[in-house]
Amino acid sequence: MPTATSNNVIDSSSEKQTEELAHKIQKKLKIGSIVFLYGEMGVGKTTFIKYLINNLQKENKLKQTEVTSPTFNLLNEYQINQIKINHYDLFRLKTDEELKNLGIFEDSLNAITLVEWPQLIKEKPKNLIELIFKYEDDHKKRSVQVRGLVL
Repeated sequence: MPTATSNNVIDSSSEKQTEELAHKIQKKLKIGSIVFLYGEMGVGKTTFIKYLINNLQKENKLKQTEVTSPTFNLLNEYQINQIKINHYDLFRLKTDEELKNLGIFEDSLNAITLVEWPQLIKEKPKNLIELIFKYEDDHKKRSVQVRGLVL
């Protein structure tokens, strides 16, 4: 079970802890939920999303699919019975215009929207959940700060 420290900061140093956190947060998501995932490359954002999506597939008795970061195509979509998940990776975007062309929030009321590298988004949506992934001092330990959601 993930343990929270001060300010809703959770240790995610092991893959098992990341999986447990993904499961716990996935239980609280619903259609229309928007999650921004911040953090350096390799800190665990996509691994977290993989466990979140695969757990939803398992709960719905569906085959677990490979979940990769949509760095080059910008969006991966997953349909899990009645649940649509839009997984964005905005790492390669450089301008507001590129962001506008994606229309990230056009379908957000009908899907769960997960956004890696959301720094370009200036106007944050209401009911936003933010996950801030960080390396600790020795880079062997990792943590996730959760904002906008009580665990």
